[in-house]
Order: sequence, then structure tokens, then C-alpha cells
Amino acid sequence: MTRFRMIAALSLIYIVFAILLNSVGTVILQSIHTFGIDKPQASLLEFFKDLPIAITSFLVASFLPLIGYRRAMMIALAIVGCACALMPLYPNFHTTELLFTCVGIAFALTKVSVYSSIGLLTTNKTEHSRLTNTIEGLFMFGVLISGWLFSAFIDHAEPANPIWFRVYWVLAVLCVLVFVLLSTTRLDESAAHSARTDSLGGSVAAMMRLLMRPLVYVFLISAFLYVLIEQSFGTWLPTFNNEILKLPNAMSIQVASILAGTTAIGRIAAGQVLRRMHWHTLLNICVIGMGLLVVIALPLAQHTVARPDVGWLNAPLAAYLLPLIGLLMAPIYPVINSVALSSLPKPMHAAMTGLIVIFSALGGTLGSRITAVVFSSFGGIHAFYFSLVPMTLVLIALFFFKREADRANAVAPATVDLAAE
Repeated sequence: MTRFRMIAALSLIYIVFAILLNSVGTVILQSIHTFGIDKPQASLLEFFKDLPIAITSFLVASFLPLIGYRRAMMIALAIVGCACALMPLYPNFHTTELLFTCVGIAFALTKVSVYSSIGLLTTNKTEHSRLTNTIEGLFMFGVLISGWLFSAFIDHAEPANPIWFRVYWVLAVLCVLVFVLLSTTRLDESAAHSARTDSLGGSVAAMMRLLMRPLVYVFLISAFLYVLIEQSFGTWLPTFNNEILKLPNAMSIQVASILAGTTAIGRIAAGQVLRRMHWHTLLNICVIGMGLLVVIALPLAQHTVARPDVGWLNAPLAAYLLPLIGLLMAPIYPVINSVALSSLPKPMHAAMTGLIVIFSALGGTLGSRITAVVFSSFGGIHAFYFSLVPMTLVLIALFFFKREADRANAVAPATVDLAAE
């Protein structure tokens, strides 16, 4: 029962942060209308979210076992709950910047804790991969909720109306509820400690040693490129729907949420597919399929004409094709994370997850910024065509990642024997 409660707590806190993190695309769109700012300035919200994630991960991830994973998640919920309460009380763009700064700090604590806790709650690579895919799938379920939750608070007749800030009262209450669940659940964290990581100096040194492993730095490049692609679509799809496909604000957000739904389905289904197909084969098929969807969908989006009666039944075909990228994008991140983490001893999971979070945050910031600049200068069509570049690089990175993973697995038995001696 304790294990089930802890898995439920990990899933719920991930859903809460999924709603907050992936609301950035919606908040960018709403900020442009509500505060009258331009796209490059609005895209700074991604910077305020991702830079604190990277900095916090570097500073605390490696010695988070000293704080305690469960305690760190409770601290994260307290930080973000207070920030959510400030939003409707002081509705302005600076408060929004503060919110995403707090979300970034809190998510760094949460992600390292969640991923490290998965290693404590599982006993082998199969269980680790399955639970990772499940929790990441539920994360995308939270992303799906995010679009519909925020659109429910938007004034359809006057999108600039700041009434949408009231959604943060709901999110503050969710933070409190998950905080209570965590405070009444226990987690055995003894396996996360070792002589090397139970000190600040030793923990930082452990993170630096990880960067010397070829498997680790090839993996980090793969993760960086993947998140660059994911954030480009996830953050800017609402704006693309609104400006390129000429959909109303609320509908633009709702249609963009299909991307989260398809990603959630893809991650849950990937657990079954991986029983019959090697992970490298699956991921190559997914990346190539993503590229084909981009090439097919974007020409259909060109020259779309605004229609006053546009709705779900007569929206442009591209509005439904682009979110299907989520089905193919879904398995990549959790699979490469699981392969990398399950190849390391449990005391190293916090340091490794810290590196994952840092490079993911940098990839997210860079992806959103590049898309914003290209979107603003050349239009949304060219901005999304640019995603073909990192997709090609991901294929190359996955080739080297598989090679290093195979080498790591080949020497694993020898490592175990040495440890036993």
C-alpha cells in the first residue's frame, strides 16, 4: 500500500507540474493579447522557466539525497503553490515571470526526486522502463488537462480579459492536496545513499565524473535535441493555430492540447511495443515519421483564410495533423532516460537526473527561442520547418547512443563481479 501511495503521489505531482510547465504556450498567447507585448518578449517566459531549472539542478540535484526526495517534493509544492496564489492577486507580466521562475526552481527539485524515486520503487530495468513510461504518460495527460483548464477561464468574446488569471486558484488548491498526500506517505531512501554522495563535495564530484562517460554525454546530446523539438511544438503550437491556421484563441489552445493527448497515448502504448521491438529501431521509426508529418502538414497550412464560422468540424486539416507528431515523439524521451538511468547504480541516479534536467532545460529554452525568432521574422511555417534540422541530428545522436549503451551492457557483468568481490 505504501508503494502504491508513493507511485500515486509521484504521478500526481508530475501532473501538477505538467499543467504549469506546459501552460507556457497558452500564457505566451494570452500575454501577447492581455499585456500587448511582442513575441520575442513573450518568449522570455520560456527563459524564466528553463534557466532556473538548469541552475537549480546544477546546484542541488547531486546532493538531493541529503535533503530527501520526499521532502524536496514537498518544498517544491509549497514554492509553486504560493506563486500560483500571487497570480490572481497581482495580475501583470512581471508576476507571470516570477511564477515561471518559481515553477522552474520547483520542477528541478521535483523531476530529480521523481526520477530518483523510480529507481527506489523498482527492482529491474523492465520495471524501471515501464514505470518511467507510465509516469511520463501521465505527465502528458497533465499537459492535455492544461490546455482545456486554461481555455475554460478565457473570455472567448474578449481574449485580453485578465479573468484567465483565476485558473491559478485551482492550481494552488491542487498543490495543497498533493502536499498533504506526500506528507502522509513514507519512502525508504536508504538505497540512494553512499559514502561518495553523502557529502556536498562528493556529490558534485560524482556529477562531474558522470560527464566523463561516453554513454552519458551522448545521451545528454540526444535528450537536448529531443527537448528542443518538443518545446518548439509544445510552446508555439497555440500561436501557430491562432496566427497561421486562423483559429480563435480558446480553440487554438484546445486544438494544441491534442498534441499532449497523442503524446500520452504514445508513451503508454510504447511500453507494449517495446516488448516486441528493440528500442533503437522504434525510436528511429518515430523520428523519421515525425519528419514526414511535418513535410505533409505544413504545405496544407499555407494560405489558410480566416473564417468567422470556423469550428471543430471545419478546421483546417493541418490543425489535426500536426498534433499527431505526439504519437511518434512520445517514446523518445522516457526510453532514452530509462536506458541511461538503469545502466547506473542507484546512488548515482540523482546526479544523473540533475544532468538530464539541466540539458533538457537548455534544449527547451533554445528551442523556444529559435522558434520565436524564426516565427517573428519569417512566419510560423518556416519556424516549424526548422524542426527538421534537430530531427536529423537526433537520428545521428541515437546511433552513437545505442553504440555506447551496448558497450555499457557488455561490461556490466564484469562490473557486478568486481563489486561482489
